[in-house]
Amino acid sequence: MSLHWEEIQTKLESIKEKQLFRETKTYQGIDFCSNDYLGLSSNPRMLEYYQTLQDEYPFGSTASRLVRGNFDSMDLFEKEFASFVEGEAALLVSTGFVANFGLIDSIAAPDCYVFTDRLNHASILDGIRISGAKKKYYNHLDLEHLKSLLQKTDLEDPSRKHKRIVVTESLFSMDGDSPNFKTLLQLKEEFGFVLVVDEAHAIGVYGKEGKGILFRDLPTESIKSIDYRVYTLGKSFGLEGGVIVTKKIGRDHLVNVMRSFIFSTAPLPIISKLAIFGLNLLRSMDEVRVNLHSLAYHLKQSLLDSGFVITNTESHIIPLLLNSEKEALFYGKRLQEIGLDVRAIRPPTVPTPRLRISLNAKLSHEDTNSLVSALVKIRKEWNDQLNNSTNHE
Repeated sequence: MSLHWEEIQTKLESIKEKQLFRETKTYQGIDFCSNDYLGLSSNPRMLEYYQTLQDEYPFGSTASRLVRGNFDSMDLFEKEFASFVEGEAALLVSTGFVANFGLIDSIAAPDCYVFTDRLNHASILDGIRISGAKKKYYNHLDLEHLKSLLQKTDLEDPSRKHKRIVVTESLFSMDGDSPNFKTLLQLKEEFGFVLVVDEAHAIGVYGKEGKGILFRDLPTESIKSIDYRVYTLGKSFGLEGGVIVTKKIGRDHLVNVMRSFIFSTAPLPIISKLAIFGLNLLRSMDEVRVNLHSLAYHLKQSLLDSGFVITNTESHIIPLLLNSEKEALFYGKRLQEIGLDVRAIRPPTVPTPRLRISLNAKLSHEDTNSLVSALVKIRKEWNDQLNNSTNHE
């Protein structure tokens, strides 16, 4: 075996010893883990519409959007989506990861500062890394800490010659919590930074017509002061793709410099047609959103009443915290064995091992009651196993 493969083998063995080994698995059982929050990936109306498009669109887009991969439906979707979220312009890209990664790489540079919430998604952190910008972490949701870092940066660069960028998610996918946007915009006004907000896990679920958490928490004029907003089609839309909403000049800039857009094959052309149809469905699903929030509230209360520890979540994403990677894997495996698809999330994705319970519109109170009952039984199994192990020692 060559030195390279010996290094790989050693690294994999270390990952396994730490209970951090990952592998792809086909899903099965009741869905408590996907991001299909409104159930649109299998919505009958979406499926029926899809059938009407199959003869109209090719399998692939055949090229990047700047060559031959652009379709009228992409331009139309961008126009309709930008209007939906009260933005000047939108840019459709292949995934949400590409949107964050490419955006930050395009607007940041080695001579600027990027302030990032410590729990921001990997796509954001990787975009900062590849841009070469000076990265400054602030503690999760701690805007006082962010303010202190901005003040220190002003001491280093009092003329503000070097650009400042602040990046946050509107709903953190592994914790289910959100920043205080009113305070964040006050800081933007005071320090003059460029603000990027990722609404990936909030679009479709919050705000009137599902416009996102920003529309729940802020007036429209305040939202328009946010420089860049990032959305995804891979969650509430039940499709795939990413969308960046910004000023018209901002879109023009990205089209000309964003390498992950310029040098990537365009999304499947059928996606943009489905996204236009899905947008109209999503807007009409206020009752579904109310039911989803109700389901989340009752599940959180039931978990707390049963003695489980969850994060300070205010959303449909409910992380159940556990003590070790091994315990998280045990819970996940047992739940899947009885037909409840909940996945263990472990470091380095999160600092604390957990089960990420993610609710969607297809679930019922009966489903969530079954989940809590199963968790109580599995906890007893785990505790019995620990006690037996201790006794044998």
